[in-house]
Amino acid sequence: MAFSADHLAELNLLTQFDSSSAQEGIKVHRNEAAPELVSAAVRLFSKGLITRDDGGYLTALGSEAIEQAQMLLAILSSK
Repeated sequence: MAFSADHLAELNLLTQFDSSSAQEGIKVHRNEAAPELVSAAVRLFSKGLITRDDGGYLTALGSEAIEQAQMLLAILSSK
């Protein structure tokens, strides 16, 4: 199974959240953000990973997902 372009956009959006603080969210501005990020935010919201369809905060599931994504990125980035 390969990562799709949608998966990569969702992962890239997740990594913009500060995983060390549940009090910091993000806002995806529909008129300024790249269309793939706007769509990624809507998909992440529908999957229950973020609190709003334009960003918001990470949910508990979103926090787990970003933790796993950061771990994968660290593994893939190691030499």
